[in-house]
Amino acid sequence: MFYAIVGQDTADSLDRRLAARPAHVERLHALQQAGRLLLAGPFPAIDSNDPGAAGFTGSLIVAEFDTLADAQAWAEADPYVTAGVYAGVSVKPFRKTLPA
Repeated sequence: MFYAIVGQDTADSLDRRLAARPAHVERLHALQQAGRLLLAGPFPAIDSNDPGAAGFTGSLIVAEFDTLADAQAWAEADPYVTAGVYAGVSVKPFRKTLPA
């Protein structure tokens, strides 16, 4: 089943986010290579693809896991969590409907 993982950034997290990004993206690439990643990306803090110093307010990852507990464990081990980028993470089951 797919799960939506939503991380909410702490205030002034841009420097920590940039430092932890390579390890964060490496884990996403592993999910992608395993055929389990549906989509992933950040929420810009302003209406721009490149928010610059405004940074980001969080991220969304939609990926396939065997169970909710597996998705939660994966999310809690994310480098953005361990580096203090995220103030919190929510994980919810997600049913892809469209596009078919």
